[in-house]
Amino acid sequence: MEMIMGKEYGYVVIVVVVYCWLNMWMGYQVVKARKKYKVNFPNLYALESENKNAKIFNCVQRGHQNSLEMMPMFFILIVLGGMGHPCVSAALGLFYTVTRYFYFTGYSTGDPQNRLTIGKCLHFN
Repeated sequence: MEMIMGKEYGYVVIVVVVYCWLNMWMGYQVVKARKKYKVNFPNLYALESENKNAKIFNCVQRGHQNSLEMMPMFFILIVLGGMGHPCVSAALGLFYTVTRYFYFTGYSTGDPQNRLTIGKCLHFN
């Protein structure tokens, strides 16, 4: 049986798995923040009127939630793009995954503007 995908398509699969691991790590950070800031289930977000740390928790939660919202589109684009250009798709997918890490860690500081400061994180400015 002839392979439909080239041997380089494995790079695409690796990037998809890395993105899944990143999202699981983000989920773990949300669980830790829930315990630290005392935000119980079933509340998705904390209310500022009830919790003095609501903004910080909500930023952690929102950073993860945003990554989950973008996951289907990312997967579709990398899988389809990888069929024709697996190395380019894998490289761009890895770049996107790394930027999602910085987006999440910046957002998790409690200041939503920090999600946009990858340059400051890497000392490019």
